Amino acid sequence: MSSIEIKEGLSFDDILLVPGYTDMAPGDACVKSRLIGDIYLNVPIMSAAMDTVTDAKMAIALALEGGVGVIHRNFKPQQQAEEVEKVKRYLNWVIKDPAVVDQNATVADLKKMMKANNATGIPVVNRNKRLCGIITSRDLRFCTDDSILIKELMTKRVIYEKGIPTVESAEAKFDKYKIEKLPVIDDNHHVIGLLTYRDMDKKRLHPNAATDKSGRLLVGAAISPKDYDQRIPLLMKNNVDFGIMDTATGDTKESAAAIRDIKKKYGILVMGGNTVTAAATRRLIEAGADAVKIGVGPGSICTTRIISGCGMPQFSAVLDCAEEAAKYNIPVIADGGIKYSGDIVKALAAGANAVMIGNLFAGLKEAPGREIIYEGRIFKEYRGMGSLSAIGAGSGDRYCMKPGEDPVPEGIEGRVAFKGDLKPYLHQLVTGVKKGMAYCGCHTIDDLKEYRQFVKITGAGLKESHVHDVSITHEAPNYSK
Repeated sequence: MSSIEIKEGLSFDDILLVPGYTDMAPGDACVKSRLIGDIYLNVPIMSAAMDTVTDAKMAIALALEGGVGVIHRNFKPQQQAEEVEKVKRYLNWVIKDPAVVDQNATVADLKKMMKANNATGIPVVNRNKRLCGIITSRDLRFCTDDSILIKELMTKRVIYEKGIPTVESAEAKFDKYKIEKLPVIDDNHHVIGLLTYRDMDKKRLHPNAATDKSGRLLVGAAISPKDYDQRIPLLMKNNVDFGIMDTATGDTKESAAAIRDIKKKYGILVMGGNTVTAAATRRLIEAGADAVKIGVGPGSICTTRIISGCGMPQFSAVLDCAEEAAKYNIPVIADGGIKYSGDIVKALAAGANAVMIGNLFAGLKEAPGREIIYEGRIFKEYRGMGSLSAIGAGSGDRYCMKPGEDPVPEGIEGRVAFKGDLKPYLHQLVTGVKKGMAYCGCHTIDDLKEYRQFVKITGAGLKESHVHDVSITHEAPNYSK
């Protein structure tokens, strides 16, 4: 038998970044990063496509702070698309082609339209489709007769924007006229858009929000090689920004074929994965993947490595895959294995453009998992998508299980401590990343990728890195052991 060379694989706990000369403070670090295609995040963090981590509520909260959520696919296709729609409707700059109502329609017609479009105010047009008024729920407050025509109740003196509005012009009109809706018209006085004070206010409160070119929050959705034809048309109708191939291992003939077909049929941005080798990364890129997700088995609730004996320590996987993807200018995302903010720094330094987080977010208020009271403390449900209950809810094909087949799980069900709201928790993570960048003198994520000053540590080094020889009497918000 010929001899073989067994490579050494390293996890985040096995290495540290060596501090270097710095001319900056943590606040000077820029954590903006390219995620996929021409989409950029203001915070290089994604929430995992898991049914106890990301639904619309989590995706909205994370995108408002500069990251992005990926809606899981244990939702039925229509339900998943509706979750995407909730995210895309939450924040707008200009609502393009808004609903309009004819001035000769009745209040009954208007109420149906408002309910169908989840709108509180609608521009009114005449028979030539030109703007002639606006009507809001406030105008209907004391109306008891649904047969009254809109033109009898509408506000006829309409304040509007013409052409392409600017933030400054819109804000000035909202403040001067104390209005809540601002129609946008073209040269023919036809309604082409709508601005709302509520959206402007949200933008002021969340200046770091991750948005698309139309000012809507970014959101992704999980798809699979088996169901993409059912999901993608519905997701695209609701303006999803990208799809993620949600498979335990993406280095398969089926997955590559699906990516090629998706790019040909739909042209949507697709993130391939998961992979752990340079060769697998290259194959997905050649199939048409716009980004590649890295990680097999590093998640806290994943048992893939134990059940199958397969996987790769996450630091080494990211390092190898990122180096290969960089040849094609394709981003990679480190999926799993993140326990502390320092692990995010190490993943980015290894070449990742962003990290995908499950465990750390599962305990947040915005996560969809159930709250559990145990021994007087609040926990939240957290389960792997390869757990028995998640498989039963629809994720079996992620692990190549056929319908009706006796399940062999690759994950467990558990609980994590309740962590409160996302915003302050994310602040701890992001500031930790900025601190790591400052220790290395790296002003940007790209600088951090080029730094590449790592040292391998021993078990004693890891022990020394953690709190030791003391009993913690007051836990820090960003550290627990």
